[in-house]
Amino acid sequence: MVAVPQTGVLRAGRPSASSWRSLVGWRFVGPFMAVFALVFLAPIGYSIYLSLFRTQLIGGTTFVGADNYTQAFSDAQFWSAFGRVAVFLAVQVPIMLFLALLLALAIDSGRLYGASFFRISVFLPYAVPAVVATLMWGFMYGTRFGLVGNLNEAFGISLPNPLSPDLILASIGNIVTWQFVGYNMLILYSALKVVNPTLYEAAEIDGAGQLQIIRAIKLPALRGALIIATIFSIIGSFQLFNEPSILKNLAPNAITSSFTPNLYAYSLSFAGQQFNYAATIAIVMGLMTMIIAYVVQLRGMRKES
Repeated sequence: MVAVPQTGVLRAGRPSASSWRSLVGWRFVGPFMAVFALVFLAPIGYSIYLSLFRTQLIGGTTFVGADNYTQAFSDAQFWSAFGRVAVFLAVQVPIMLFLALLLALAIDSGRLYGASFFRISVFLPYAVPAVVATLMWGFMYGTRFGLVGNLNEAFGISLPNPLSPDLILASIGNIVTWQFVGYNMLILYSALKVVNPTLYEAAEIDGAGQLQIIRAIKLPALRGALIIATIFSIIGSFQLFNEPSILKNLAPNAITSSFTPNLYAYSLSFAGQQFNYAATIAIVMGLMTMIIAYVVQLRGMRKES
């Protein structure tokens, strides 16, 4: 009897077709996995490693386990910074997304003259680097050298100081909204462009007005895009760093070194030389951001289903 070779059996030490395809796949994925491990996994692992130690003048660097995390959860400065960005998130993000929604609906309506120019104009601030945008708005906020000061001098009035402790958070919110409303508008507008035009035609034949079309067709179609924009905005709010860091020199009495959690971790690391505790703050903040974003995603998917 003659043995018939079966498919997938190795002959003469040569790999089968399925094994070869697997090797080719790993060759494509390999470079990405290497870069991902180098720039993402390795820094996280090193931060976790640092957070388990403490460096002291007497005794040097010693292993302390979860003591740094216990200290972080009882740190009043950290919770004050977290509460500040939570208020920022609760106020600024809904306003920004509402404006982005209005702009996306206006552009998609087809009744806006020069819609292409308007879309580019609204998106253009996103192309401005955050440092440049913050410096530009910071000098406009100035009461002695900026636009606010010029208005006070020209009209003999006394406008509130945007860089005061009471208004600094709102001033930062204005900068962030100016930068990112166009970015979120583009996300929502892209979601509207994939809606089947026949739905609009059928609604118009049934006598539906523009408000009814928005409520019954466009808003349900935007739900997924709104969830994505909300998650991105949540992450961005908890990562708030550039704006307060730059405005700190213009408003030293309003912005402290622990104004936001990221600014607090930066100050601990580079000003206080507390690298271990700074890594702990970063890890705790990252976990809290991930949990909040995940909860928002679950609630949005539950409502969508």
